[in-house]
Amino acid sequence: MHTNPFDDDKLREECGVFGVIGTADAANFTALGLHALQHRGQEAGGIVTHDATLGFNSVRRFGYVRDNFTSAKVMEHLPGDLSIGHVRYSTAGSKGNTALRDVQPFFGEFSMGGAAIAHNGNITNANSLRKELIGRGSIFQSSSDSECIIHLMARSLQQNIPQRMEDALRRVEGAFSIVAMTQTQLIGVRDPLGVRPLVLGKLGDGWVLSSETCALDITGAEFVREIQPGEMVVITANGVESSYPFRPAPPRFCVFEHIYFSRPDSILGGQSVYETREAIGRELAKESPVEADLVCPVPDSGTPAAIGFSLESGIPYAMGIIRNQYMGRTFIEPSEQIRNMGVRLKLNVNRALIRGKRVILVDDSVVRGTTSRKIKEMILDAGAAEVHFRIASPPTAWPCFYGVDTPDRDKLLAATMSEEEMRQHLAVDSLKFISLNGLYRAIGGTDRNSAQPQYCDACFSGDYPVIPSDQISSGFQMKAVE
Repeated sequence: MHTNPFDDDKLREECGVFGVIGTADAANFTALGLHALQHRGQEAGGIVTHDATLGFNSVRRFGYVRDNFTSAKVMEHLPGDLSIGHVRYSTAGSKGNTALRDVQPFFGEFSMGGAAIAHNGNITNANSLRKELIGRGSIFQSSSDSECIIHLMARSLQQNIPQRMEDALRRVEGAFSIVAMTQTQLIGVRDPLGVRPLVLGKLGDGWVLSSETCALDITGAEFVREIQPGEMVVITANGVESSYPFRPAPPRFCVFEHIYFSRPDSILGGQSVYETREAIGRELAKESPVEADLVCPVPDSGTPAAIGFSLESGIPYAMGIIRNQYMGRTFIEPSEQIRNMGVRLKLNVNRALIRGKRVILVDDSVVRGTTSRKIKEMILDAGAAEVHFRIASPPTAWPCFYGVDTPDRDKLLAATMSEEEMRQHLAVDSLKFISLNGLYRAIGGTDRNSAQPQYCDACFSGDYPVIPSDQISSGFQMKAVE
């Protein structure tokens, strides 16, 4: 399978996790939840269940949830009223060359019984932990950073699995939202900074943990609350027990979840993702107005911001670019000629609408800039008089080490060019990004606190809330202290 070139110019969503306890056919609910979280990982998925008679069972597959976990033949191998699941991109391990052994959830057998774990995020000291564990006799089965957690749990001297998990996670640096299970427990944990999301829902007499609220909606679960940064919940037939096993820290939720990663119909921090993105578009229109005839989104991620830009500016909103909904994420066995068509496989310009117009294109981000150039060329080929880019995030100038597949820094356009140089490189009439303070105002109503930022915005600012020790030991240069 060949990745569509359109997808190579986006920051890839990290992973999605889901778990359910206390309902018959738990795996079916997990499959539904993972389907709703498919945007967070489209490379592979896995489900583990536990049945009182048959014990633990697991199925891991490459590809979409719909292609793997809708078959009755597959699902009959996943009995029980307790289940967790995971959809992934290869943010760590063998990027783009995943082996089935890298697909989560991971399972471990301990003296007090088995446990499975699904991890969203990235461990920034995984290399040093792995080296230490292998030196002490651990045998790794995958190239994933998440497997370190299982081995740390195996070496813990604590008496039960939640305590062993606490022990293990105290050794871990970076970002983690975890859904895990034992024979009788569903466990959820967020790292002390709360970089990645995790929510709790109620499903009849049972409970659900999920990366996003949109997965609760598809299963019919009722949203209860977010798992708090640094919180661990252990859910059994007796209900939910909560504890805070880590040293408290000011939270630093990933700001890019608001901009792009989360589905627009999810709720983050009590806020509608759709409404936040619309507010970002409004702020962008205030900061960077321009005379034009149409505001057009780059589908689909630019749509809410484009609507906000249109509402604030008074310039009509129009679907100037139409997305082929049936393209999917990959194109099977294309010829070289078809691969070179690139963006046109996925997007097409509405020529009758665009011809002779001054067009504002609203997108969520510019990473390498390759897609932006191709879209601009398509718009001009359709007869547009002017092309103005408005970007609903600040310039992406730094890689993410907390669970997002980001290019190396020298591949990021904003790392090597000023805004004006990027405009010239893209050959557009104007290019403006929302300011970092403007982004913060749109999301939370106040400017960024530079002394203690309210979000993790390292991809824009270079201010990493957790030192990426593995990357530094490999030669990564942090931003110079001003």
